[in-house]
Amino acid sequence: MIRIAVTPGEPAGIGPDLCLQLAGQTWPVQLVMFADRNMLAERAQVLGLNVSLTDIEQVGNRLAKQGELFVQHIPAAASVTAGQLDAANGTYVVETLRQACNANMRDEYQAVVTGPVHKGIINKGGISFSGHTEFFATESNTAQVVMMLATEGLRVTLATTHIPLAYVSRAITPERLTSILRIVHQDMRSKFGIEQPHILVCGLNPHAGEDGHLGREELDVIIPTLEQLRSEGLLLTGPLPADSLFQPKYLQNADVVLAMYHDQGLPVLKYKGFGRSVNITLGLPFIRTSVDHGTALDIAGSGTADPGSLLCAIEQAIELVKKRQ
Repeated sequence: MIRIAVTPGEPAGIGPDLCLQLAGQTWPVQLVMFADRNMLAERAQVLGLNVSLTDIEQVGNRLAKQGELFVQHIPAAASVTAGQLDAANGTYVVETLRQACNANMRDEYQAVVTGPVHKGIINKGGISFSGHTEFFATESNTAQVVMMLATEGLRVTLATTHIPLAYVSRAITPERLTSILRIVHQDMRSKFGIEQPHILVCGLNPHAGEDGHLGREELDVIIPTLEQLRSEGLLLTGPLPADSLFQPKYLQNADVVLAMYHDQGLPVLKYKGFGRSVNITLGLPFIRTSVDHGTALDIAGSGTADPGSLLCAIEQAIELVKKRQ
C-alpha cells in the first residue's frame, strides 16, 4: 500500500479547493490530507461539494471511495475564510509540513505532495520561512537539496533558489555547484531510472560571459568545476548561454538543465507547461513533489481553481515511488 501525504498549503488559498477535488476520482494509493478537517468541511460547503472526510486512524489499508478523502487532522490556529490571509495560521501551515515530513522520515508514508503556501504571511506570523525546499532540507537534516521543476519534455534544476538576485553571483561557488550537480546526477539515476543522465549547464552571465568580457564567473568558477566533475564520470554540457540553450538542438539529447538562478530557467519551463508542471525536491531522503503555482487568493472558494498541477504532482509522486520500490 503506497501512502502519500498531501499538504493543502495556505488555508485561505486554493489549496483546500484543489484537495477537495481529489475526491472526484478514485486513486490506486492512499492519499492523506494533512490538514484541519473542519476547514476542509467548511470549504466543501462553500464549494457545494459533497465530500466525506474520514480520519486516517479509522482507515486501515483500504483505499478511499469516490467522494471520500482521508484526513490526518491538524487543527488550524484561527478560523479560515477563503481569500483572506491570517498570520495566525502561519504556525498551522508549518505544522502540516512538519508532520508530513516527519511521517515520511519514519517511513509511514512514501512521498509528500505540497500545495501552495504564502511565504509572506508565514514570515509575518513570526516564522522564518523561505520556501518548501529549504524547510524540508532543514527538517530532515539534509545538508543540500536541489529544486527541480518538470513538465513534458523539459526538466529544470536550480543552483540557487529563493535568494535576492544581488546575492546570486556570490552563491555560485565551486563547492555549491559540485554538491548540486552530484545530487542531480545521483537522483536522476536513483529516482528517475536514467543510467547516465546528460545535464546541460547554463552560464551565469549573458552569452555565458563571452570569454570574460561580460563577467568572469564562467572562467573562474563554472568551467573548472564542470571539468573536475567530468573527470568523475558526470555527463555535462556547458556552460551554455541561457538565451539559446532552451531549443531542440540542445534539449533533444539532454535529461535535465541546471540554471544558475530562479528566474533564469523557470520562466521558460512555466511558459511551456504552466498548470502541467511539477516541483520536485532532489536530495531529500524521501520523495517530495509540489504544484507549480501560487495560492491564487482571488479565486479561492469560487470553484474555478484548476487542479491540473496538483494531479500532475500526485501522479509524478506515484511514478517516483514505484521506481524506487
